[in-house]
Amino acid sequence: MNIEKTVFAQLLSFIPRYEFDKCVTRYKGNYRVKTFTCWEQFIVMCFAQLTYRDSLRDIETCLHAMQTKLYHVGLRSKIARSTIADANESRDWHIFADFCHFLIGWAEKLYHDDDNFKLELKNAVYAVDSTTIDLCLSLFPWAKFRKNKGAVKLHTQLNLKTLLPKDIEITDGLCHDVNILDRIIFELNSIYVLDRGYVDFQRLYTIHTGKAYFVIRAKKNLRFKRIISNKVDKATGVQCDQIIKLAGTVVSKDYPERIRRVKYRDSQTNQVFVYLTNHFELAPEIIAELYKNRWKIELFFKWIKQHLKIKAFYGTSVNAVFTQIWIAISAYVLVAIVKKLLKLDHSLYTVLQILSVCLFEKTQLNQVFLKSNFNISDPTIDKQLILFDS
Repeated sequence: MNIEKTVFAQLLSFIPRYEFDKCVTRYKGNYRVKTFTCWEQFIVMCFAQLTYRDSLRDIETCLHAMQTKLYHVGLRSKIARSTIADANESRDWHIFADFCHFLIGWAEKLYHDDDNFKLELKNAVYAVDSTTIDLCLSLFPWAKFRKNKGAVKLHTQLNLKTLLPKDIEITDGLCHDVNILDRIIFELNSIYVLDRGYVDFQRLYTIHTGKAYFVIRAKKNLRFKRIISNKVDKATGVQCDQIIKLAGTVVSKDYPERIRRVKYRDSQTNQVFVYLTNHFELAPEIIAELYKNRWKIELFFKWIKQHLKIKAFYGTSVNAVFTQIWIAISAYVLVAIVKKLLKLDHSLYTVLQILSVCLFEKTQLNQVFLKSNFNISDPTIDKQLILFDS
């Protein structure tokens, strides 16, 4: 007789319950709750995420089919779609946001020594950007974005060496990208790669005074005064490497010190890019390469939108939407943690696909992947992130 735990129970056993309970206690998530606790809500939503359930009715039907196996997973309460809906509407989404940030911090430590970066830099390198998750305004009237379009924004700080998020924030669609810089605690000597949407010289000066570095693409209407022109080898694509001071009454006060301007022509596309940075020691070719690597955060956004359940929602309130997104990201980070702890060679896409069909099998978790000694190619992405390939 097979007395092993189910794959799902083994996966959940990696979670330190005391850390989850601390988040629940912080926001009184189980106050006056007799059945269907926050932990059970988390389990159910993780199940929905990992098995790609389309609706609350779908979740209810599938879990009822596995009724005899639910107790040992941690589900003691009767599962009904109305119960799940009520929990998603009423339980503070900050519980799951805080726990997700704990998992992100744990994953960061586990992947700290991984280096998927081609550039040999001692500095930590982060790409900062956001992506919009589209919502229907008639169903989600609170999600103001544009006149006839609703959305929430997923602001992410991606570690370009480990290809895992360092930090994530979710806001309404009206929150301008540049405002998220006010919430970031900039690490000493780290490099932050930003696109033109983050050009705000007062905030960039905050990065500079915090003894961190930035690489950002300049806007076309930049006014400046050239101080020094460094010699460049135009065969490398670098057109100029200048030390400048910003011109204009306002911007010169916002950023009163010298700044570096690098003009670069991409040999493949023949496009010309102008970068600004406060790092004066790196070669101009490295500055251009750093900005090229910013594209990895776009691949990250594309991947999570295609493989996490964050485009169709089980509820329409702010709390329900935010809860679902945070638990979706938590499930993704948890799988990345387990992948590292078990030293699996499978891609993250492969791990998710295997888990989706065997969550309630009673077999050792590592044996599930040993039997699957192949990598399923991801049909949706031609050039995956290295984390998802290895």
